[in-house]
Amino acid sequence: MIIDVAAYRGGERCEDVVSLDRALDVTEGEDAFVWLGLHEPTAEEFDVACRRFDLHELAVEDAIKAHQRPKLEIYGDTLSVVLKTARYLDEEEEVEFGEIFLFVGHAFVVAVRHGEASGLAGVRRDLEARPDRLACGPSAVLHAILDRVVDDYVPVLEGIDNDIEEVEQQVFSRAGRNPVERIYNLKREVLDFHRATVPLMDAVARLAEGKVAGVHATIQPYFRDVHDHLVRVTERVVVDRDLLNSVLEANLTQVGLRQNEDMRKISAWVAIGVVPTLLAGIYGMNLENMPLLDHSAAFPMVVGTMVVVAVCLFLLFRRRDWL
Repeated sequence: MIIDVAAYRGGERCEDVVSLDRALDVTEGEDAFVWLGLHEPTAEEFDVACRRFDLHELAVEDAIKAHQRPKLEIYGDTLSVVLKTARYLDEEEEVEFGEIFLFVGHAFVVAVRHGEASGLAGVRRDLEARPDRLACGPSAVLHAILDRVVDDYVPVLEGIDNDIEEVEQQVFSRAGRNPVERIYNLKREVLDFHRATVPLMDAVARLAEGKVAGVHATIQPYFRDVHDHLVRVTERVVVDRDLLNSVLEANLTQVGLRQNEDMRKISAWVAIGVVPTLLAGIYGMNLENMPLLDHSAAFPMVVGTMVVVAVCLFLLFRRRDWL
């Protein structure tokens, strides 16, 4: 689906353009370019953009199939950038990933978005409100989209951090719950998020260090700010991953301790029940020559002995915190 297509000259949007051909007609000159936005396009829709902008077939194949790792590649005069977008679904405790494929040339930007995270309509509005920034050409669009994607990583981290705190409380609560499944699910989401952010470090670093040709000199320093934000994001992801490993180990330790406590309680009750069982078993053998068989107080004495020994054992185990 074509979301928006517009031509810009000198930082200002030209008259609303309804077709790609009309947009290309007004891009003659160094200060003009076209910005085409697509959302989950079909092969036929994307083929139009491929023919208009002469996009490389390998980059086009990646954009149609999606599910690519973040990367930056150069095909002739066209820069191809793959970004992983993310948003956190709190109820499901899952990170929903999408992708943005950017094709940046000297007179065009083609943005192909898959998924619902990191919508670009707001990016276009913000840039159109800054004609001085937009006058820097496609480099300004590339920076704005990168900045939005990286900024959208922060709410994802906050959602993960909140769930990790809840898991920690469950692990050390007196309710005796075992949230091991929830811990493993969070670990999986953190690892997926790690794979989505860490590979992007190299691409942004190349842009921040000026190793990519065609980036406007005015915009190039702004990539350093994006790189700094991305570094903080990846550091927090690593911290969350290590914290979940610690939580998992603590949970396993807590499970072991609770099992030991349960075994001590079971052993204590078994010991308390041994004496009555032993006396009842002995006097239940119906032998003739057993003490107290003919005594009138035999039954109360045996039952009393059972009660006294059981109470003494109970108090002993209770004193040692076994019960």
